[in-house]
Amino acid sequence: MPAFHSTFPADPSTDRFVGNFVLLPLNTKYRGPAYQANSDYDIIDECLDLFRANSFFKNFEIKSPADRVLIYGILFINDCLANLNSSTSYNEAVKKLMNLALDSFAIPGTPGFPLNTVYSVPLENPAEVELLKSYIQQFRQELAMRLLDRVYKDNKEVPSKFWLAFTRRRFMNKSL
Repeated sequence: MPAFHSTFPADPSTDRFVGNFVLLPLNTKYRGPAYQANSDYDIIDECLDLFRANSFFKNFEIKSPADRVLIYGILFINDCLANLNSSTSYNEAVKKLMNLALDSFAIPGTPGFPLNTVYSVPLENPAEVELLKSYIQQFRQELAMRLLDRVYKDNKEVPSKFWLAFTRRRFMNKSL
């Protein structure tokens, strides 16, 4: 059974790219360089929808530029879930995941990033590197909050065991 891929079209003539990382529109309340999405469903929703199915795969073939954003989102969700446990309340989880989203992180193409073979980011242009960093920070903040909405959907005191069951899974045997 093949892995699930992104359904978002990425057109080099209309979308912004930094290297081969596409900056897709987001429905977000956080400040950053992402355009506002035209529909209710964006790449963050797709990452959350495909996370549990794709987390079983050790290999992932990239079929579109949006797949690179999907890979990053799934790896970040995995890191977020690893910071939660069965006794973490919603308020504690918000603090933990916001700190995780805002803490320093390696961007694709820089030393220390686990999947540099998949991403090619031109490090010669500091403006593009800063654009990518601010986009990823905005992406991480929105993804963390939407993940919490799903994990704590039924009860604000304890996270869903059906989400926490995936903390031991490693998509592509990697973590951020």
